[in-house]
Parts: sequence; structure tokens; C-alpha cells
Amino acid sequence: MRRTALCLSLAVAAALSGCAGTAPRVEPLSPESLAIVETLGLDADQIAVLDAKPLYKFSEAELGPYLAYMQKVEPSLPDRIVRIGRKNIGQPYELYLLGEFPVETYDPQPLYCLDRSDCVVFSEHSYAMALSHDWTSFFTMLQRIRYKDGEIGVATRNHYTEADWDVNNAWLVRDISAELAGDDAKEFSGTFDRAKFLKNRYKIDRDIPKEKLTTSYVPLSALPRVEPLLRNGDYVNVVVSSPKGGTYVPHVGLVAIGEDGTANFLHSTPPRVREEPIQAYVARRLEDKEKLEKEGKAVLVGFKFLRLEEDPIANLRKIDGAETPKVRFAAPQDAAGN
Repeated sequence: MRRTALCLSLAVAAALSGCAGTAPRVEPLSPESLAIVETLGLDADQIAVLDAKPLYKFSEAELGPYLAYMQKVEPSLPDRIVRIGRKNIGQPYELYLLGEFPVETYDPQPLYCLDRSDCVVFSEHSYAMALSHDWTSFFTMLQRIRYKDGEIGVATRNHYTEADWDVNNAWLVRDISAELAGDDAKEFSGTFDRAKFLKNRYKIDRDIPKEKLTTSYVPLSALPRVEPLLRNGDYVNVVVSSPKGGTYVPHVGLVAIGEDGTANFLHSTPPRVREEPIQAYVARRLEDKEKLEKEGKAVLVGFKFLRLEEDPIANLRKIDGAETPKVRFAAPQDAAGN
């Protein structure tokens, strides 16, 4: 069943309801955290409760002050991204979650959702929250990440991971796949027909030329050597290949380093957000490899890894100037898409 703005209020209901008999244990804040709360002028009791509550049960009003608190209590951006991502473990999964409503109606899904995610939504929200200090800055940053040049519209949304999202967010992350894999790096190419995609899915016409892209990835054979080089907050692109569909990226997530140094995959996947060792994810995906190959279906062949930039905001400021992050609505189109 399609949802529109309903999703915007579901987070509030979820935050108020919770699970019967499973109220989170509220721990007192440390003296250091209390000092931060006092400096920010926040409610210490509220922050303690929010610290114990899953992020996907937050209301919009609760998220703002918590992001301000997180900026101070976890000053490292990579660690803050992972901390926020882990706070969403258990968040229910739903595919094709977001659209442009109420800015546009081609895709009447809303511009954000707190109570559920798919793999892209989870990653984008984690990055945007970690880069923000209140509700407004989160919402604005989210749109800057989701859309090319921050222009909100279905035609400017980053639909293709390797050709749109990775390229348009070069201020945030940079592709280090070839650097990590060295001589073992593999390449794959794809042709992206955005005009055909928009026509088939949204029944709109856009004059967009086809684009051919060749990019590198880390094959599974090189993964054991690459894993120790991964860091918190790295962006993960899962690369698959099939005889009919070619090689492409259908799934994304984040690197989260475990306490024992294991490189984990933190991602939204049915039925909910989870964290697991990358090698465990690989083993699970390869269980039915022979069967999938016989059926001509896509099989896992490797990963692309993109490294979080040291100062994304400074990079973005060079692009957007004083308006950073610069967000605007797409220009109106006539019936022919001109």
C-alpha cells in the first residue's frame, strides 16, 4: 500500500508506543555528558531517555536536540556515523521508501522517514544526521546528499549508486577501491540511460544523454587483505554480476569496526537493520552461488569502498559557498519535460 505524508508522522507514533514490556533501561549520564548537556542548555532527563531509545523510535522533535548532543559527545565524525547507525539497529526495512512529496507528485513518497529504511535511506540518514546539529540542518543535509547539486526533483535524485550517488557525493566520500586492491582491482562498465528510466518508471520525458561509466572494485579474492585497511564510516557498495544484467551495485551500507577490530557491515536489509562481519555477509551471499549461477541470476563478486572525507563540510563549502548546504527545488517542467 502506498504511503505519502503518513510516514512523516509514523515516527512520532512509534516513539510513543514502543514494545509492550520492553521499555529501554535508562542509564544516568556520565559527568562529562552532563557537562555537555548543561553547556547546550538541554534537558538532561530527556537526553538520558533518548540515549536509551532506538533512533527509529524518535519523534522529529526529539531528533534535533539529540543531534546537538551527539555533535559534542562524539566529536569524531566517522565514529559518530557508526554510533548513529548502530542506534538504528533493528529498524524495519522497506524498499523504495522515499520520493519527493510534497515538492513533486511523480513519486508521492515523502522526503524523509525516521521509523524505517532501505539500504540507501539508512546510509543517507546516518551520514546526514552525523553531519548535522539540529532538525533543520539534518533535513537540509539529507536533501543535499540525496539529490545532484541539492536540487530536489525526481530527475535529479541519485538513482544509480555507482553513476549518480558516488559521483555527486564526491565531497563526502571518495572511491578508494583501486587504491585498496592495487593490482588485484577489477573493473566493470555500465551504460546508464536515465531518460529511459524516468520514462518507464515515472512517465516523464527528460532529454538526458546516455552515459557509459567504467569503475573499479575489490574482488572477493582480495577482500581478506583489504579488510584491515577499512575504517569507520566508509561507504560500502556491494557489486554483483549476472550473464543478463551485467555487473552493477544493488546494495549499500557502512563499515563499522568492531571492538575486536573486525570490519563489520552495518546495513539495512530485510527484515531490519543489522551489523555483521563482512566475511559473514559474504558467506551468506555465496551459500546459493551455484544455484543462482545456473538460474542466470546475480552473484556477489566484490565490493566498492568509498572513504569518508576528513572534512566534508569544508569540501561542500567550496561548491555551495555561503549557502552550504545549498538546496533548491527543481525547475518546473512543461508537459513534454522541457
